[in-house]
Amino acid sequence: MTALRSRLPVHAPMTFVLLIAAAGMVRTLTQHWREGAVLLGGALIVAAVLRLLLPTDRVGLLAIRSRPIDVLCYGGLGMVIAVLAMTITASLLSGGPA
Repeated sequence: MTALRSRLPVHAPMTFVLLIAAAGMVRTLTQHWREGAVLLGGALIVAAVLRLLLPTDRVGLLAIRSRPIDVLCYGGLGMVIAVLAMTITASLLSGGPA
């Protein structure tokens, strides 16, 4: 496992998260906003998991503050975005009766 960590480029975790977020943006821009929002929330959850599992010298640009704060912020915001995207119904968006 340590050999894998030593060969992992420093910017690979951030690149992986950005690829997921880019896929979410593409889905959002192609009129599939719910799937795109879930992918964006998922990208943040992946960032939280990577920040939790990888050592500080290998996490690259995902490290903003201390590890617990980063995991809490990434994971919390990712969960909120994903849950909101999955629970908003079409009647709430159209202004019709709930």
